[in-house]
Amino acid sequence: TARCLILVTPDAQRTMCTYLGASMQLHPDDLDLELVAQAKVLYLEGYLWDSDDAKAAFIAAAEVARANGGEVALSLSDAFCVERHRDSFQELVDGHVDILFANEMEITALYKANSFEEAAEQVRGRCKVAALTRSELGSLILNGAGTHSVAPFQLGPLVDTTGAGDLYAAGFLHAYCQGQTIDACGRLGSLCAGQVVTQLGPRPQTDLRALQRQHLG
Repeated sequence: TARCLILVTPDAQRTMCTYLGASMQLHPDDLDLELVAQAKVLYLEGYLWDSDDAKAAFIAAAEVARANGGEVALSLSDAFCVERHRDSFQELVDGHVDILFANEMEITALYKANSFEEAAEQVRGRCKVAALTRSELGSLILNGAGTHSVAPFQLGPLVDTTGAGDLYAAGFLHAYCQGQTIDACGRLGSLCAGQVVTQLGPRPQTDLRALQRQHLG
């Protein structure tokens, strides 16, 4: 029942008018914890953090995933969402998250930082991996091995940035679940994001496996 009206301006930036529908009613009782227990990585999105029941469901799922050897990934989703729930998001990151995805605005909002660099230092060490995207500047990945800078892929004219963060996370986690290096995870995430911004809409219209073979071997 959820709906999202996306307004895309000529500079390829987007504004989303979102109605979350029945997803706002997500409750811990709705979870299939046997399925959650089988996951290598449980991926959570910050958009649902407005509901107390959804918060409880997030925590319950995260605890089951980690208790069964899985990891928990969180996308902060939106800077306004972060500002509404800054303290509880920080607690979630510190206590339940292994892999954090955030763009420049979201991570600076999370720590009320004056710059991206300051925010990156704030998040360092709080979770196993922090993958921070920076639009045309690529991404910065922080983990126990240090700092990894990943260049963006420019595959064509910029059309629509909708879905760039989602595709980055998808590519990153695909490589991560296959045991690839953090640099390789970042490159695949960057490649997937670089493709989706060349089209209108967030669903890839290209064979991503073929794109991976072409650009990453």
